Amino acid sequence: MKKFSKYIFLFVASIAVSSCDEYLDVTPIGKVIPETLPQFRAVLTTGYSIYPEHKALTSMRTDELVLNEDSDRTVSYRDIHIWKDGNPDQFTKSFPYDELYTTIFYTNVVINEASKKLDASPERDQLIGEAYALRALAYFDLVNLFGKSYNAATAASDKSVPLALEIDLEQVFVPQTVEVIYNQIISDTNEAEKLINVSSQTKGINYRFSKVALYSLESRIYLYRQEWQKSLDAANKALAINSNLVNLNSTPIIPTKFDTAESILAIEVGYTTDIMESSFASPELINAYSKTTDLRFPLYFSTSGSNYIIEKGRFDENKCTIRTSELYLTKAETSVKLNNISDAKRTVLSFVKNRYSATGYTQLESQVNAMNAADLTNFILAERQREFVVEGQRWFDLRRTTQKQIVHTLKGQNYTLIQNDPRYTLIYPANARLNNPNL
Repeated sequence: MKKFSKYIFLFVASIAVSSCDEYLDVTPIGKVIPETLPQFRAVLTTGYSIYPEHKALTSMRTDELVLNEDSDRTVSYRDIHIWKDGNPDQFTKSFPYDELYTTIFYTNVVINEASKKLDASPERDQLIGEAYALRALAYFDLVNLFGKSYNAATAASDKSVPLALEIDLEQVFVPQTVEVIYNQIISDTNEAEKLINVSSQTKGINYRFSKVALYSLESRIYLYRQEWQKSLDAANKALAINSNLVNLNSTPIIPTKFDTAESILAIEVGYTTDIMESSFASPELINAYSKTTDLRFPLYFSTSGSNYIIEKGRFDENKCTIRTSELYLTKAETSVKLNNISDAKRTVLSFVKNRYSATGYTQLESQVNAMNAADLTNFILAERQREFVVEGQRWFDLRRTTQKQIVHTLKGQNYTLIQNDPRYTLIYPANARLNNPNL
């Protein structure tokens, strides 16, 4: 990664073309110096707006998709799909390393400068709290893309990504361990908790962090760290603010839309148009659904000849980073881990009642109530697969659970990601390695 000089340029360039340029002074030439609350809010808004829509790239590596071999866009995703990471084709899309650090740069400006320059107020606290939360989210994505899955026994030695908390043009960026990055993520969320004072954001600005979004992120973080009680506690705190689910029996809509009752944080489109045009749903994914009782199936998929097209994502209205359905499934999973089997069954059934027909729910209710802990865990993970298809959760879920074997077939040739394959952890992009010899 280059020193932050390039981010200063990006910072200036993006602010200069924004609608906020009428009140942003450029003093001296080449540097934007925010001084007021609206100016700092503009800085953070830019950090939100440039957050990379990278989750669909991870879907290309999972068991969710097969390539559309007739698409002229396939060349951008072929090597991702077959896990050819070491020497990919020059047209292959890169995972967002620099882009996530660019968002981090904007959060650092707010965190390091706003408290010095702005008078104390609830609005200032909310702003700085959001910056801490957004930085935590960016590092969470970085560590789960380019670091090994969290393992308490090895996290202190597992290599991860550099830590950049200051605006220092001379800083040497050396990779830290998974443990160091997670400790910083938790430190940031703890700071955010002290400052964020908006319980939930109104629709239209729900790309911003709120208390419910922060608690939801904390629940996800602790789930990945296998700190079950902390994850459950955070999920319960979030659900106390927003426990709404879209009932597909009465409201047959794709529940990822930013303006649904489920929306908690809406920063990213999970399934972009380019990837939609380059892929179809895999047979394994299609077979994971009941085509007669699962109400998601006709909403999430449409047919194209013998293939299935995934209808989620693509448009800004489907921006979705966190929604309430994740809280229910996290609560169910952590309850099983804590041996609260009856609570887990009650929670997962309250979720699936909103996703299956009345007949399907009656069948599932009987089946779930008869499950032991192992079967219940598998069912909850299968519900995550069905619910969060192409939202970017599948790759991370596979990493933190079974790291199972996956086989992709392209032009008649099989490519295999073996169980616990080292390629479950991405290598740094070539341009990042070129710019930073410490990686």
